Amino acid sequence: MTLLLQYTLIFASVLMLVALGGCFAEHSGVINLGLEGIMVIGALGGALVMRYMPAGTSALVMVLAVMVGAIGFGVIYASLLGVACINFKADQTIVGTALNMLGTAGATVLVKAINTAANPNDVSSVIQYVGPKKAFLVNIGGFEFNWFMLIAVIALVIAYVVLYKTKFGLRLMACGEHPQAADSVGINVYKMRWCGVLISGVYGGLGGICYILAGVSEWKFENGVAGFGFLALAVMIFGQWRPTRIALAALLFGLFRALSNVYMGFDFLYSLNIPSTVYNMMPYIVSLVVLAFTSKSSRAPKAEGIPYDKGQR
Repeated sequence: MTLLLQYTLIFASVLMLVALGGCFAEHSGVINLGLEGIMVIGALGGALVMRYMPAGTSALVMVLAVMVGAIGFGVIYASLLGVACINFKADQTIVGTALNMLGTAGATVLVKAINTAANPNDVSSVIQYVGPKKAFLVNIGGFEFNWFMLIAVIALVIAYVVLYKTKFGLRLMACGEHPQAADSVGINVYKMRWCGVLISGVYGGLGGICYILAGVSEWKFENGVAGFGFLALAVMIFGQWRPTRIALAALLFGLFRALSNVYMGFDFLYSLNIPSTVYNMMPYIVSLVVLAFTSKSSRAPKAEGIPYDKGQR
């Protein structure tokens, strides 16, 4: 049971972070389908920091440096979506899909190049971080606490306060509901949409490095993030684009994802003789079922996905 709780919380933390990033982007009026790619690139940034940080670095410095690396890479990659969709008014769905495809491929090529430069016989896409990973873990009575669990909670509180308690958040949401009206009162819609996209890069990058640190001490970038970016989109929609509901949805989806890791430890589940692949499929099946029953009642920001035209009324 402890292991189930541990995996549920870490997977929920990943989903919550990434879904909150998508929430900011969509509240500004930009659909960010590229969350999967942003996660991969954010994970790459954090993994590279762990690889090159000198031995003996303190845990606090390691955690902060890895977060900065993941955020930096995530923001830079998210800016590609901003340039294409905000500046050049490209189709947001197509650009997001392209970012997802490019993210995994680009990270794989870069890691292979780095490994080959260090060792000509090594053409793998694996980055190892056995030692640095320990900086993120604290054992509390048999429960392995990961600092990203706390970071996810802090990110949730920040998201709620920023969106509902600040002028910036209210202006951001106005740009996703009726950008022309927002512009008429002096709000720079392009600037606010850029802020939404870049914030999604911050959260997506953190979610990416959190994912690859969840249960392994090395990562093969050819594997990407196993569709967690799309699961986060499902969490965001099920949570109705509201931070508190997103947190609850993340816990639900995180529980089903955790079951695929620990079901063998539960006699009543193991005795059912259900193939392990079914448990691995469960979070994705649940996302389809949930979206099928809740999509009609979903209320997305009215202007999401629509390029802003200053001359349109």
